[in-house]
Amino acid sequence: MTVAPTPASVRPGSHLGDLLRRVAQQPQRDPVTGIRTGHEFDQWLAHIASTRGCVRPVRLTGHLHTVEKATGRLLESRHTASMPDGVLYVPCGDRRASVCPACAETYRADTFQLIKAGLVGGKGVPTTVTGHPAVFATTTAPSFGPVHTRRVHPTTGKVAPCRMRRTLTRCPHGKALHCTARHHADDPSLGRPICLDCYDHAGHVVWNGWAGELWRRTMIGLNRALKPWERTHGVRLRISYGKVAEYQRRGVVHFHALLRLDAVDPEQPDTVLPPPAAITAAELAELAAPVFAETAFHTPGYADTDHTWLVEWGRQLDIRPVAGMRGGQITSEAVAAYLAKYATKATETTGLPVTKRMNAETAAYYANTSSTHVGRLVAYAWHLGARPATWTDDERRQRWHETYGRLRRWTHMLGFGGHFSTKSRRYSTTHKQLRAARRTWQRRQVCQWRRDHGLDAHDDDTTLVVTDLVLAGIGWHTTADAQLATQAATRAREHRALAREERTTA
Repeated sequence: MTVAPTPASVRPGSHLGDLLRRVAQQPQRDPVTGIRTGHEFDQWLAHIASTRGCVRPVRLTGHLHTVEKATGRLLESRHTASMPDGVLYVPCGDRRASVCPACAETYRADTFQLIKAGLVGGKGVPTTVTGHPAVFATTTAPSFGPVHTRRVHPTTGKVAPCRMRRTLTRCPHGKALHCTARHHADDPSLGRPICLDCYDHAGHVVWNGWAGELWRRTMIGLNRALKPWERTHGVRLRISYGKVAEYQRRGVVHFHALLRLDAVDPEQPDTVLPPPAAITAAELAELAAPVFAETAFHTPGYADTDHTWLVEWGRQLDIRPVAGMRGGQITSEAVAAYLAKYATKATETTGLPVTKRMNAETAAYYANTSSTHVGRLVAYAWHLGARPATWTDDERRQRWHETYGRLRRWTHMLGFGGHFSTKSRRYSTTHKQLRAARRTWQRRQVCQWRRDHGLDAHDDDTTLVVTDLVLAGIGWHTTADAQLATQAATRAREHRALAREERTTA
């Protein structure tokens, strides 16, 4: 047996249950469509409410035991066979909107709260962080070759030609290195190389693979750059950050990050203290810019050769002070919403529909090296990640998987294997804590509803749920169930949005 929290449904008497129950009014179950109706629908709806409209929920079967924490006495035991459909539904929890929009929306909301807490406090973060200098940084990869772009004038809003040149020049392959088209926002050619053969696809996927290491070294350099301030003000300082990764249309990742300056208590390093008032967000931006520009390193030599790649940031670096932090330029709400928006995206912007790891067959299918940009990126990621046949098993295990072997493992992500939403340890709360708080709130709502209706309810503070569950499958039993769950979740979100709007305008 394992001890784990079980997902709880929202209370059937809440606005969610009342709203969703209107979907069906006829009794029993339609013999043709299989759609649940009447009392059966009410029970099933309350049972699946915790999935929040997940597209592919995980179905679990087994026993759930409620025991008393103090004595270990068994208070209640039940099997999932007594539940609707005979299984327990759990949301898949996928963060990608292209895979599961419902779970991705939950992840986006959690990311928003996580980033916002690091700016304004709350959820275990002191409210004094609102006075800390903070900057919003956007970092990009260097150029690996000219690509089609969309340029919009900042004041007039007019779209400029893609690549206008006074003189007509051609690459070594005879391709004209200019483009006079004014691309629209959905133009499929955006992000595609002007010349496919000139583009450095190998350097592209290698940069994706080492982007996380580049960020780590940059943060080390930035904290070292704080030493003069520490000597001047007689305090210890550190940079706390929250960031998300986003794919550009050309298939390379870039980062959006919130950088906050904190003071450190040597005796209690986990505490978050205000830095000296003399340090401003503008000064922090000036300090960070050269650190990003100067951080660079070479990758290890490739496969019994001396060839390496230089990994550095691109020239398009944007660092802005955040408002509320002594007269900054952008608001904390805008920063949190902006970062959360990109936390649910993946490679769909590049045109690669794959969401799972590739094998030799799928890699060969997508690695169209003769005509497409994304196909060549897949091919280079797969082949650069191949283990040399001349190496011993120990060399392959110890050296290759720590370096270039990761490119094959993350071919479906074009070489990038890092997390899309990360933060430093002391920036704010965690996704795990947010999910635990949500489960606790849901359980309390269910217990309160059971008490209000004269039913037995176990206090979550004094009892523990011990589960013995196994996987029964993934996804809904029928298409009708999937449609009902999606429709229910959509109406619930609309209701919450309307209630939120009414509260803000009241």
